[in-house]
Amino acid sequence: MTIRLLRTLIAIADTRTFTAAAGVVHVTHAAVSQQMQTLEADLGVALFNRSTRTPELTPVAHQIVAKARKLVADYDNLVPSVLGDGGLNGLVTLGVLRTTLTGLTPQAMAILKTNFPDVGLRIRPGLTGTLLADVARGDLDAAIVTKPHLMPDGIQFRDLTEEPMELIAAMEEQGDDPIALLKTRPFIRFNRNAVVGTLIDNWILSKGLRVTETMELDSPEAISSMVRANLGVSIVPSLAVKPLESVPVKRLALGPDAPTRILGLAYRKDQLKIRLLDELFAILERVVEKAGS
Repeated sequence: MTIRLLRTLIAIADTRTFTAAAGVVHVTHAAVSQQMQTLEADLGVALFNRSTRTPELTPVAHQIVAKARKLVADYDNLVPSVLGDGGLNGLVTLGVLRTTLTGLTPQAMAILKTNFPDVGLRIRPGLTGTLLADVARGDLDAAIVTKPHLMPDGIQFRDLTEEPMELIAAMEEQGDDPIALLKTRPFIRFNRNAVVGTLIDNWILSKGLRVTETMELDSPEAISSMVRANLGVSIVPSLAVKPLESVPVKRLALGPDAPTRILGLAYRKDQLKIRLLDELFAILERVVEKAGS
């Protein structure tokens, strides 16, 4: 049994097919099948129910996968933990919200690389739910996400900043009343599968508003571009760290009861790279503080 075989097993558990797992571990489908036969022989147990069209993990395999995740994480952090550097010269995989990709994330990562040039970075954008699931599985070391209503077990969340929602409209839009604009103009919806999308939908419902939805997007840049083209209005977060270059749109406050998202850093409570994540969080805080000063 080797770490390589355990990585392949974990990839199969995450992707649910040998073909997709082959892409994750960068081998052929045939190599994945051969590796799993070797692992089954080494362990002396059946890892897959091969009576189904797509081989499924057996109950014992699910238990082995859970243990394998810990073993692989320990292996990846063996040298950093012995040297006591907390992973400051290794690779950190970070999930980020797309809303942070033009402001907070690049500014913070530039500082991180300056302070710790030996740290490698791998950035993966996505929605909060997906990123938290990846953190829980150990596929990501940490993620910059919106705080959900319920936090997954075993995940630590550190509050970074609060961002109220605001209405954006084309510059040539005459009205300044966000409620009136929502009633009369086409509405460009923020992806309802995102935590932010749910916050916005709940606020609209609480106001008893009926909006005329024209499209649903999860890219802040795309939403702003559509609004700039006067194709409708939208509700988006008022970013604590503004993009270096932003699309010119009219921004209107929603009032004292505007929905607010809490942005923060999430990671597993048993994360071994905790010193690096402490440094990362401190950098994120400094970027936010500087943006607000």
